Amino acid sequence: MARVRLSVAERREELLRAAIEQIQARGVAAVRIADVASALGVSNALVLYHFSTKEKLVAAAFAYAAEDDLAHLRKLLGRRTSALRRLRAAVRWYAPTGQAKGWRLWIEGWAAALREPALRDVTKSLDQQWKAAIAEVIAEGVAAGEFRCPDPAAAALRLTALLDGLAVQLTSYPGAVPRARAQEWADEALARELDLPGQR
Repeated sequence: MARVRLSVAERREELLRAAIEQIQARGVAAVRIADVASALGVSNALVLYHFSTKEKLVAAAFAYAAEDDLAHLRKLLGRRTSALRRLRAAVRWYAPTGQAKGWRLWIEGWAAALREPALRDVTKSLDQQWKAAIAEVIAEGVAAGEFRCPDPAAAALRLTALLDGLAVQLTSYPGAVPRARAQEWADEALARELDLPGQR
């Protein structure tokens, strides 16, 4: 059966989805161009035509994987409700008990970024976007008098660092932290950062 001819954008998207699947199955270090090509029944040359190196393919795959999550985060934070409600929704969704990110994929990415400059640039940019979006809504809540927070950027960094660390514990060491406890800690951390009653 003949393959359907795809546009350049469609082909790239197909390759990126296949790369994500292969990274999740094999890990960043073990995945090869040949694995991605084989999964789609195409040549190695076709993959290399679109991405030129494995490193560029992996970096693009991580950027692609994050786009839906970033769009969902912006949607949550852009709702017409209080800043506190938006932040609670975002933290609950981002937390390792929610659906934000394929945490195994991101832990793989962070580890590989230590050695791959292209991937490090991508993961750093994505991390900055997450923190900036959360910091912006914290600042909005402060300006509206909903809560107090002297440094929204630092608060966003501390919150996401806690959530990322909990994700490593829950993903790498199942049972180390009960999921309900992790969610409780995330809620408590948000309340502390916003100086909400009962958390002073």
